[in-house]
Amino acid sequence: MIEIQLPPGKKIYFASDFHLGVPDQATTIAREKLLVKWLEMARQDAHSIYLVGDMFDFWFEYKHTIPKGFTRFLGKLAELRDAGLPIYFFTGNHDLWMFDYFRNELDIQIYREPQVLKVGEHKILIGHGDGLGPGDRWYKILKGGLFDNRFFQWMFQWLHPNLGMSIAHMWSKSSRISNMEKEKFQSDENEYLFKYCEETEKKEHHDFYIFGHRHLPLDLKVSENSRYINLGEWVNFSPYAVYDGKTIALKSFMVS
Repeated sequence: MIEIQLPPGKKIYFASDFHLGVPDQATTIAREKLLVKWLEMARQDAHSIYLVGDMFDFWFEYKHTIPKGFTRFLGKLAELRDAGLPIYFFTGNHDLWMFDYFRNELDIQIYREPQVLKVGEHKILIGHGDGLGPGDRWYKILKGGLFDNRFFQWMFQWLHPNLGMSIAHMWSKSSRISNMEKEKFQSDENEYLFKYCEETEKKEHHDFYIFGHRHLPLDLKVSENSRYINLGEWVNFSPYAVYDGKTIALKSFMVS
């Protein structure tokens, strides 16, 4: 559990699914510049920032090598951390092979499982969302047996980065986000992350559930005093959520 006291006038910011690297370099750089502007806006009154997975369309850390690019984004994160702004990173299904680079170089805490953020009397459950809820059985098998397997990770690191990254990008091209497909809302009962929130709420109350992965900006009522917020994605949208100590608002970042 992450437990904090939010000072008056301060806010907590959340965003996910930047998918930097999709669909090409020029588009990624344009998205990076927008993200830098969002981070600069947030720093004005941010107590902390939570990046909730799939920041990159693919990320793998070799012992002495990290993926090429993303200079503006990484530089802004370093600047904010050097200024003392807390930043928390949750791995998603596209960047789950993140190990210690962010922690060692940027002093950013990495989380691989959902975490509870307690702010005053409010409890907020935060996670990327992959592998949660009913369905998606094939991915759950792959994640547990392959992607999270230390031996497979060790084997992959022995591939030359040019080959390893090429294989990864070929795999990534099959994803919906890489093909610029927009997700569609399926109804409350067919939204698997919403169902996960409902089942979790029956066991333990949380005031807010914040996830990414679904690629749709959503604000749904889980119970009389609980809400599910999905942060959407930044390839087709520019959504984020902000908590002010009382409630969470889902917003869209617009540059005037």
